[in-house]
Amino acid sequence: MKEKSSKLLILLLGTLSAFGPLSMDMYLPSLPLIERELNTNASFTQMSITTCLIGLALGQLLIGPYSDKHGRKKPLLLGLITFTIISFACSFITSIWVLIFLRFIQGLSGAAGLVISRAIARDLYDGKALTKFFSLLMAVNGVFPILSPIFGGIILKFTTWKGVFVVLGIIGTLLFVFTLIFFKETLSTDNLSNIKSEHTLTILKTLIKDRVFISYALIQGLVMGAMFCYISGSSFILQNIFGLSPQQFSIVFAINGLGIVLMSQITGKLALKSSENLLLQIGVTIAALGSIALFTSLFLPRHMLFVTIPLFFIVSMVGVVNTSGFSLAMQNQKKSAGSASAILGLGMNLIGGLLSPLVGMGGNHTYVPMAVLILFCDISAFLIFYLYLAKKVYSMV
Repeated sequence: MKEKSSKLLILLLGTLSAFGPLSMDMYLPSLPLIERELNTNASFTQMSITTCLIGLALGQLLIGPYSDKHGRKKPLLLGLITFTIISFACSFITSIWVLIFLRFIQGLSGAAGLVISRAIARDLYDGKALTKFFSLLMAVNGVFPILSPIFGGIILKFTTWKGVFVVLGIIGTLLFVFTLIFFKETLSTDNLSNIKSEHTLTILKTLIKDRVFISYALIQGLVMGAMFCYISGSSFILQNIFGLSPQQFSIVFAINGLGIVLMSQITGKLALKSSENLLLQIGVTIAALGSIALFTSLFLPRHMLFVTIPLFFIVSMVGVVNTSGFSLAMQNQKKSAGSASAILGLGMNLIGGLLSPLVGMGGNHTYVPMAVLILFCDISAFLIFYLYLAKKVYSMV
């Protein structure tokens, strides 16, 4: 692949894989405003994140297998146009329940970019080349968590939280046009015709029964679950407990996003010389240690650094775990890349979607639920690796 077209592809796929999460990150600074304007509470406001995550999870499970049968471009365009329409619709609502429902549809449609971008990467690359490419994809993807809350904070200086959704609608429109004009189908005719003869449920069932594959999926899902707990609670915690402004919160959030970018790039470079399994081991271990440090801070004098430093390591390790774990999980999934990507995405978003509303159970002036849930996720990922993959995977290396 030519260098220019490869860079264009990385930019497009990175943006597509991020525009679903973009719908969460950009409006995070406005969560307290939404709570007040719609006359609701923190838990219901966070539920709008939950339904978006559940939509992202279920959407991938539907769109991934469909793209294996009918190609990548058609479902991608359908997802983009639906996302765009729903984003504009969110700017007109006056009820938290309508917002919660529309966010589910937004997540459902946004799943197309997530699942198909990973499937396209597998269509084109294999082995360590896949790890390297995915690290670049994660870098582009990781830029959005850095910029999105900052943009969200800037938008709030000039308009209301509804303006955030108008901007999301504009972004969706641009991506639809760009994909329509520049994206070429990556699923070969041979693979397409072979997949049509197989039953979707059979493919999914086979993947779920693959204990090594599903272990990688659970590890990524749990580490992402920890990050989504942070996403769901950080806006309230940093603004209400530690008194940061929406703009200051955006800067802290951006620093953690930068950690994902840096770690994914380091992982991609190290994967050319080291085992991806070793990199995954390092990632889950550091994440687990970070979660222990965050939990310990509950018993220390209240200080923002005792919270933000552990969170940086917890969040940045997503770049290590996702880059190495994705490559390892997808190595043997050439003809069912869409279905495999869907299961990986299901774990990443469903776990976060189920746990996110629990973060607000203690109210918006405590981070006890967030610390406990992050500890649960990262320690569980640590145990899955050391109790199963550390023995099974290294025996195959």
